[in-house]
Amino acid sequence: MTQNLKLTLTAGLWKRVPPFRLVLGLCPALAITTSAVNGLGMGLALAFVVTMSNGIISALRNVIPGKVRIASYIVIIATLVSIVEILMKAYFFPLSEQLGIYIPLIVVNCIVLGRAEGFASKNPPLPSMVDGVSIGLGYTISLTLIGTIREVLGAGSWFGHAVFHESFEPLSFMVSAPGAFVTIGVLLGLQNLFSRWRGEKFIQG
Repeated sequence: MTQNLKLTLTAGLWKRVPPFRLVLGLCPALAITTSAVNGLGMGLALAFVVTMSNGIISALRNVIPGKVRIASYIVIIATLVSIVEILMKAYFFPLSEQLGIYIPLIVVNCIVLGRAEGFASKNPPLPSMVDGVSIGLGYTISLTLIGTIREVLGAGSWFGHAVFHESFEPLSFMVSAPGAFVTIGVLLGLQNLFSRWRGEKFIQG
């Protein structure tokens, strides 16, 4: 793997991680991360879509007319999202019910469209798919972390398994909408403070 591919692969795991650095994909991050399994499921669904759409759009970038590129991207992304939705309903029905409308809404998720327009339309298929994997994994880890914090503190469990003694009093605030804002805000602030301490620069694009 070349140095450029390595940088592309690692960027989405820290310096370009969607919910915190790019501040994208916040609606699912706020709405469905009441548990770790929800965060993991949503993250993996988006990771599949962004990876495959990046590869397909990159392969067709010289064929798609410029005037209809966004519409073409949406058609490609919508097809992939339909595949994900069908598979989830077939094999992970309870999870698909929990995620609800947020799976179909991946079609217009700014992360997927942003990577298609900002990266895949300008780069060859392999780097584009690596970028998709990177962004997808970063998003999955982020949502799983947010869901873990909210589930552990708000329900006293992790992936449905109790982690505290029966005497533990769950913080119901954490599984409410304000709890999601607080969790994401604290994590975003901690990452920014750590990055400043290390002297890191924000990655654009």
